[in-house]
Amino acid sequence: MDNSLEYATVRQLATDIEKGTLSPVELTDYYLDRIERLDGKLNAFILVTNERARAAAKAAEVAIAGGNYLGPLHGIPFAVKDLVNVAGLPTTNGSVLFKDRIANSDATVFKRLMQAGIVPIGKTHQVEFAFGGTGINHHYGTPWNPWDGKVQRIPGGSSSGSGVSVAADLVPAALGTDTGGSVRLPATFNGLVGLKPTYGRVSTVGIEPLNPELDSPGPMVRSVEDAALFLQAMAGPDPADPNTWHRPCDRFDELEADLSGMRVCFPREYFWQDTDDEVEAAVRASARVFADLDVEVDEISIPEVNEMASLFGRCNISAIELYMRLREQLHRQPEIFDPAVGPRILAGKDVSAVDYLEIRTGYARLRQQVIETLANVDALITPTTPFPALPVADVDSDRFPTLNRRCMQNTVPANLLGLCAITLPCGFTSDGLPIGLQLIGRPFEERRILLLAHAFEQAGAWHIQRPDLTAFE
Repeated sequence: MDNSLEYATVRQLATDIEKGTLSPVELTDYYLDRIERLDGKLNAFILVTNERARAAAKAAEVAIAGGNYLGPLHGIPFAVKDLVNVAGLPTTNGSVLFKDRIANSDATVFKRLMQAGIVPIGKTHQVEFAFGGTGINHHYGTPWNPWDGKVQRIPGGSSSGSGVSVAADLVPAALGTDTGGSVRLPATFNGLVGLKPTYGRVSTVGIEPLNPELDSPGPMVRSVEDAALFLQAMAGPDPADPNTWHRPCDRFDELEADLSGMRVCFPREYFWQDTDDEVEAAVRASARVFADLDVEVDEISIPEVNEMASLFGRCNISAIELYMRLREQLHRQPEIFDPAVGPRILAGKDVSAVDYLEIRTGYARLRQQVIETLANVDALITPTTPFPALPVADVDSDRFPTLNRRCMQNTVPANLLGLCAITLPCGFTSDGLPIGLQLIGRPFEERRILLLAHAFEQAGAWHIQRPDLTAFE
């Protein structure tokens, strides 16, 4: 197989497909072969749909040869997190409770990607019910972060398999969902770009919910441009989803722009709590890169984040949502739930209606306030996570509740405050582990953070670093 395909971006592959120098069938076979060779240990996929993938690739090849090229996703293989409904396939949502549940229709986001001509290659592992930031799953196995072939490190959750599948070049792109960081965490720990659109930018119809008021589907890819291509195909109003905004979408995939006059800010508080020294140094060094791009770099206080943290500390409202939906099974068969998930769902049982409403009302108020605070800020710069990927053995211990919460420390504010965010590589630790830079933008300002992220990415070479996969051969 052509070695030039290794770790190619979606844009690079699309260019060759459009020119006719790369066959979608050849490309699909390349990834299916890699999955067969490498995924035994990596454990990124819960299901690989070989026949469907080859049929979709052949259909794309015929259409393109006939002059019906649909655009840059046409003929591109990809994977989806196993809470996205695909008609005729199981949707386990990471739980053995639903291992035999077959979807009878496609999720809207899956339909849109199929309309763009993409080639679905399989479904990826995740945290049970998408409720966790580390990526650990005791029933189906925890995907192995490919950046360390000797010590199993957390892949990040909840879209763990999607992150590993792209990092190990089993696919060039994968779909996840982000309720408190579940796209950005696996993207960061696996050295990828991960985009969390504003809630309501992308339809969630046909996606098993964690928290229906926070869930945001987003891509995990190798470049900012690839993230923009996916958002362009995924975004837009859905008549079946009242939360999607009924207004035209921006051209997300036009990324060349003059950044002079844009302003990025380091928050003075919250996001730096207990941050690893190497992580903080790499993120703070981004100031020089942005300054060289004629972007104004400043600091800002965001009091809304501290108040948000106080509310979040009182109760994770996603636990209430899950308890409401799963309480019968949880009380009847507690042993069937992942021990890293079940007890945390039970925490939603005893929250009073008054507390729940106070918390939700508080978040709504803070969302309005933070828009005013960020009125003259194009993006906040923060570490995506306070530490690099930790060994699974250290996390899967009595420290799990604390470490799981710390994983999400810097990602959950964007969800709870109604903002958009992107993570991208900005360096590596002395142990060779990826470090993620997070850019947080105002609601529905994805284009701004994509422009800034793309310019930052092009100014460095962190995004082209690759893990050594020798241990997985």
